[in-house]
Amino acid sequence: MTLTVYNSLTRRQEAFKTVEPQKVKMYYCGVTVYDYCHLGHARACIVWDVVRRYLQFRGYQVRYVQNFTDVDDKILNRARKENSSMQAVAERYIQAYFEDMGRLNVKEADEYPRATQTMDGIKRLIHELENKDYAYPSGGDVYYAVQKFDQYGKLSGRKLEDMQAGASERVNVEDPEYQKKRHQFDFALWKAAKPEEPAWDSPWGKGRPGWHIECSAMVRERLGETIDIHAGGADLIFPHHENEIAQSEAVTGKPLANFWVHNGMVKVDGEKMSKSLGNFITIRELLDKGIEPMALRLFVLTAQYRKPIDFTDEAIQGATNSWKTVKEGLLFGNKYGEQLGWDKETRVQGDKETRGQGDNPYVARFQEAVDNDFNFSSGLTVLFELAKELAKEGNILVHEGKTQTPSEELHTMWETLVILADVLGLEAQIESQRLTNNGLSDEQIEEKIQQRQQARKAKNFAESDRIRDELQAQGISLIDSREGTKWHRN
Repeated sequence: MTLTVYNSLTRRQEAFKTVEPQKVKMYYCGVTVYDYCHLGHARACIVWDVVRRYLQFRGYQVRYVQNFTDVDDKILNRARKENSSMQAVAERYIQAYFEDMGRLNVKEADEYPRATQTMDGIKRLIHELENKDYAYPSGGDVYYAVQKFDQYGKLSGRKLEDMQAGASERVNVEDPEYQKKRHQFDFALWKAAKPEEPAWDSPWGKGRPGWHIECSAMVRERLGETIDIHAGGADLIFPHHENEIAQSEAVTGKPLANFWVHNGMVKVDGEKMSKSLGNFITIRELLDKGIEPMALRLFVLTAQYRKPIDFTDEAIQGATNSWKTVKEGLLFGNKYGEQLGWDKETRVQGDKETRGQGDNPYVARFQEAVDNDFNFSSGLTVLFELAKELAKEGNILVHEGKTQTPSEELHTMWETLVILADVLGLEAQIESQRLTNNGLSDEQIEEKIQQRQQARKAKNFAESDRIRDELQAQGISLIDSREGTKWHRN
């Protein structure tokens, strides 16, 4: 079976090929940290988390980088409103991000670069663009000359001449920024400092970077000149990703990414989610109201990732019911394993490391479905089938004292469900911890965290993930921040 992926750049589905055999370099344009994460962030982060998990399931070694935009007008506006600083606002919402994503069982990226930590790389890239005549200084700002890059518009399908004609009546020629530009669609690489705003020294004077150049610099610095997957929401195709391509490829002469992949937007009751419409919903609002995190995760996965998804009461209730079905299947081993003669260790959590891809028809069907452009919604049908079959056998066992299906076959089915659910990040965490009865002491947890930190320092990310998953399976959630790693029992 061959994995095929829809490429926004070529507008077609293509066989997935990597720059290096069995290695994937993947970058996701993350959040601008000025507020709590909302449903749109939940969808994007869950989708790309599962793409990463699936690629690892398929045997790829994935290097996954997700940025934080911590220099932005929205952050500065929030800081002014709260009489705070840009750094304080950014730190607070970065911490909130990790808390929210931890509840949704979104695995940590391998790195979380920030714009403020990439200033040297940003200035270096602007300098190279200037040397190649793709950038020009003007009144303390530096702009990218879009007409110099003859492939501008290749991702979005937009042509400069059409854009110019369409915008001619909307241009404010009195705007000071417009007057600094050579062409109306030139965009800022560097912005001159304004009073009482954070600023950094540069060859063009004090200032701060434009949004687009930040991601180009972070991709290059952390993953290299050409990566395998560049991911983000469909709303980023233009201008953000289009401008990233123009910046990076003008300097390197190489493709920035071989695959551009974009998730669809989230609607609420058929309307675009926005604060002005009063339907803006944060992740923590939903979860604090009692919606199960795994039900929200399942809701996201029931739709094809590129299509819009509509959040309604009916949809989330359906996802909650579906999660109950899957959850009962995941707990089958805990509830009936002893009666079926399974050993204690196997009853607790199954063997997630046993892929069973050989002759396992369920795994083969799951992989065939998901290999078609990460079609997780089709893959879910395999999980539902397994969960319902296990529920039926559990009911027979309760009423008749024995099952229709042999114990060994049931064990394979249950273990397969555990493995495939893990690929999708679906875990019955609380129940598992309640039933294992082998809780760790605080001292043992701290020791595990120290081991994980040592693994991360040694760049042994596989071991780091293993320790995190081990703790999670026992009901211990970790939250990472610049101040260290915090934990709590679920």
